[in-house]
Amino acid sequence: MAVKVDPDELRRDPDHLAGELLRLCQRAANRAGLELRKQLEDAGLDAAGLARTGLPTEADVARQEIVEEQDYDTEPQSWLRTV
Repeated sequence: MAVKVDPDELRRDPDHLAGELLRLCQRAANRAGLELRKQLEDAGLDAAGLARTGLPTEADVARQEIVEEQDYDTEPQSWLRTV
């Protein structure tokens, strides 16, 4: 994994930039947890076992992303892209 920030973005308010980076890292962690949950389910782990893992469900991830969208008035800026 890597994070690459365009030099122009480093001229922004550091607190805002840090907050946006943290938010994106949390979103990536939630999605990775959801993917792991799906893999465990495909491998045969039952519902009780999945619940004990503490990994997010699709509903958890969707709910969190909706909350994020309401908390931030803008979509991620163009410098945010998959590496």
